[in-house]
Amino acid sequence: MTEGKSKLALLGGSKAVTQQERDMFTWPILTKEEDKAVLEVLHNRSMSGSDVTMAFEKEFAAWQGVKYAMGSSCGTGALHSAMFGCKVGVGDEIICPSLTYWASCLQAFSLGATVVFAEIEPHSLCLDPKDIEHRITPRTKAIVVVHYLGYPADMDPIMAIARKHKIKVIEDVSHAHGGLYKGRRVGTIGDVAGYSLMSGKSLAAGEAGILTTNDTEIYERAVAFGLYERNNANTMQTEALKPFVGLPLGGYKYRMHQMSSAVGRVQLKHYDARIAEIQKAMNLFWDLLEGVPGIKAHRPPQNSGSTMGGWYAAHGLYQSEALEGLSILRFTEAVAAEGAVCYAGCNAPLHLHALFNTCDVYGHGKPTRIANTDRDLRQPKGSLPVTEQINNHVYGIPWFKHYRPNYIKQQANAYKKVARYYKELLEGDTVKGVVEGSSHLSRR
Repeated sequence: MTEGKSKLALLGGSKAVTQQERDMFTWPILTKEEDKAVLEVLHNRSMSGSDVTMAFEKEFAAWQGVKYAMGSSCGTGALHSAMFGCKVGVGDEIICPSLTYWASCLQAFSLGATVVFAEIEPHSLCLDPKDIEHRITPRTKAIVVVHYLGYPADMDPIMAIARKHKIKVIEDVSHAHGGLYKGRRVGTIGDVAGYSLMSGKSLAAGEAGILTTNDTEIYERAVAFGLYERNNANTMQTEALKPFVGLPLGGYKYRMHQMSSAVGRVQLKHYDARIAEIQKAMNLFWDLLEGVPGIKAHRPPQNSGSTMGGWYAAHGLYQSEALEGLSILRFTEAVAAEGAVCYAGCNAPLHLHALFNTCDVYGHGKPTRIANTDRDLRQPKGSLPVTEQINNHVYGIPWFKHYRPNYIKQQANAYKKVARYYKELLEGDTVKGVVEGSSHLSRR
């Protein structure tokens, strides 16, 4: 195809997206209400206090419908505390998907434990329940379930396996605030959940995280681990912790900054309404692309009772065979040239990272992943084939924050246009190999 005669913008044609909607992707939405709340904390000199944080915790717990919520300085700290709450310790193992950000599991190292990675489902990109049970050993203490890119993991079979083997389930809800699994809020199904609330997340409080649970012992262990000033004799119910009241059991200070707590309280008030608009916008986008060759929605089936919450880091599924093998890099390059949001890949598989294979973090004289176990748990290339290939089959899409049908249609039309004229791209498609993915898609 000669440049200038092509319909595709990449090859000289006109762009599909001509409209500019700069605030369509601005997040979080901030108003004078947040300004007032933050300034009140600042002027009260209560930045390192706990009163605003405890109010936020109470409101968040009520919103989630759980007994306890514990604010943290970050999602990494919330998940670390959740692991300690579940008694993950020296020589233990946790099972986790390899397709996630490192903060879903790496904290296990500091507890003297290690990670066993499991496969994902290609349609949900979440932990595959069928690949869990054969990985369970007497050392397995917990399963970390990541509701990846907002898609709720298949919790019913995962919980059945966990209960059968008497192990805990930790939900990482950092991508899925407000999402539902068969009508139940994600983060309320496992034994404990951790959430990142950093400024890029769909529920953004600043640099912060939060833990939720209905289990008193898990909650009190988490508090004793990272919030020692709230580990006191007046409230402690867990007998094993009573001799250590007031002591920092983990030596960590995971207190949430109260400016973040103040922002979180305001954001939470408006969150349900905002994600309802996001849901409407994102579902319109996918409805417009229904049946387009090569393009498949990454969302639960309609009327399943499951939803994507705030659609954090929204992605789609790519089927290159429907476009004669056109590579995802060539496809996404062409869509982006149309003025649309589109990029290839997601997170790089953790089980192939040097951090989990060769790095001696604490000076054990051998890779940290095998330092506290009597067997070599490293999983080489080829051990998780679905995970290892998934970056060739997923792409980032627009994360709309407002329901503006005309603009959403323009973005969808860019995808339709490339799928329609894909043959023009085949000649210049020289991409070989696997898309590597990113280590930084999500920051806990």
